[in-house]
Amino acid sequence: MREQDSFWENNSFAIVTDKTKPAMKLTIDELARRGKRVYVVDLSDSPDKETVHCISDLPSYIDCAIIGLKKENTENAIEQLNKIGIKKCWIHWRTDTAQAKTKCIELQMQCIVGKCPMMYLSHGFNIHTMHGSLAKLLGNY
Repeated sequence: MREQDSFWENNSFAIVTDKTKPAMKLTIDELARRGKRVYVVDLSDSPDKETVHCISDLPSYIDCAIIGLKKENTENAIEQLNKIGIKKCWIHWRTDTAQAKTKCIELQMQCIVGKCPMMYLSHGFNIHTMHGSLAKLLGNY
């Protein structure tokens, strides 16, 4: 089983967002629909009330995280997630950096990069499943 598929077998997820990646909201909704425990960290300038506003405020028993931030904030989020004990993360497509990947290696944190989570979570006919199909055709799935 590919790591992209086994990642979704975890039970609890921290979603770290700054609202710049629309697929993050869809990821939150799909994980909740699947009965997963989802904790949202909203680092935007106007965070939603029902979210956590600081990574350090997350509970320590979360299995993994999905990071969808502007590139310049990704490495910092990885460090903070590691401090609370999260050892697996998925960095949203086009938000990873060489520094973020290096930080994951330094912290011995399992990391998936270069892929949109919704390519693997979505079902039916939509932009995400089409993106997944295209990635499969090109050998990038």
